[in-house]
Amino acid sequence: MLDVLRHQDLEGVLATVVRYFGGVKLGAGGLVRAYTDSVAQALLKTEKIAIIKQRLLICSAPYAMEGLVRREIEMAGAALDNVQHTDHVQFEFSLPDSTADALIIRLNEAGHGRIIWAAPDDEEAS
Repeated sequence: MLDVLRHQDLEGVLATVVRYFGGVKLGAGGLVRAYTDSVAQALLKTEKIAIIKQRLLICSAPYAMEGLVRREIEMAGAALDNVQHTDHVQFEFSLPDSTADALIIRLNEAGHGRIIWAAPDDEEAS
């Protein structure tokens, strides 16, 4: 059963097979085939979803740049989780880790140093 899962390049997946004895003795080889086939058949009908590592980013920008930041976040395919309006606009968003650095560079260039980044653990951007 584990070999079937390994050949599918699956991670974090558990397979359980329950066999109710019906009076037919399969023997060791028959049991291995039955369990292996059960897992293989289940995997054929299962939708596989890729695990994509996400990164949480927090930045602050002046009100005049809110539209620009929102557009860049949307174009990057990021999920805007939270926006706070105080003396500046603070954005919390998440996106695939592989694209985060490129977005940071684009926003820094477009913002001409006016976008402030905070660590996700910080309470407020500095």
